[in-house]
Amino acid sequence: MIILIRISAQLHTPMYFFLCNLSMADICYSSVITPRMLTSFLTGYKSISFDACFAQLYFFVALVCTECFLLATMAYDRYVAICNPLLYPTIMSQNICVTLVAGSGFLGLTNAMLTVCFLSSLHFCDSNIIRHFFCDTPPLIALASDHYVTEMTISLLAGYTTLASLLIILLSYILILATILKIRSAQGRRKAFSTCTSHLTAVSVFYGTLIFTYLRPNTSYSLGQDQVASVFYTVVVPMLNPMIYSLRNKEVKEAFKKSVGIKWGSG
Repeated sequence: MIILIRISAQLHTPMYFFLCNLSMADICYSSVITPRMLTSFLTGYKSISFDACFAQLYFFVALVCTECFLLATMAYDRYVAICNPLLYPTIMSQNICVTLVAGSGFLGLTNAMLTVCFLSSLHFCDSNIIRHFFCDTPPLIALASDHYVTEMTISLLAGYTTLASLLIILLSYILILATILKIRSAQGRRKAFSTCTSHLTAVSVFYGTLIFTYLRPNTSYSLGQDQVASVFYTVVVPMLNPMIYSLRNKEVKEAFKKSVGIKWGSG
């Protein structure tokens, strides 16, 4: 997706600029988890140092939070494109797009820094065995003593990131839906809906697993279910996103056919 967006002039729009950054975030945060996890499975060596564990946690939290805000930014982009099409080039200028992406990264890095600072200050005296595939906040908190305040603080951080970005997405799509319903022609409504379906699919898959893992009550916590959900959003979702945005997007498919045709023709 990144290469296709870079080489296809017709995809040089704000929506695909955000998608390019989303794809980069997918590559990075899955790379933080998957290689180490596969190495542990293949070699049987599952030890990790304290510093490496918290480095993995930092980059994972930073990139996941960045992805949350990027998805919210993409929803806002669709809102402007559908509800204010005449002002779209002005509102979503290049400087604004770069600022929104940089802001998403800054919020992700800040959230991760606070999470790691709070977690690393805990005392891990009872056990050194992380009952998980990687260093994530719930299994690390489970190892610590006197973790109530830290757990509540991290839950507030996670809740703010997830719910704030999800609120932006929901509000954007409520306004989009209200605008689409005012369109008289059925073809116009289908065209407007088609520009949003890929993003809505990605949002549903990503936020569904995040909410299940981090925002459900502690009484319903299950190690097995948590591991399955974590593998899903660290491995499966990054692989699904490119397919969601390519197979369900007419512009991407046309750009791919054109690019392949040009390459074959020039060869």
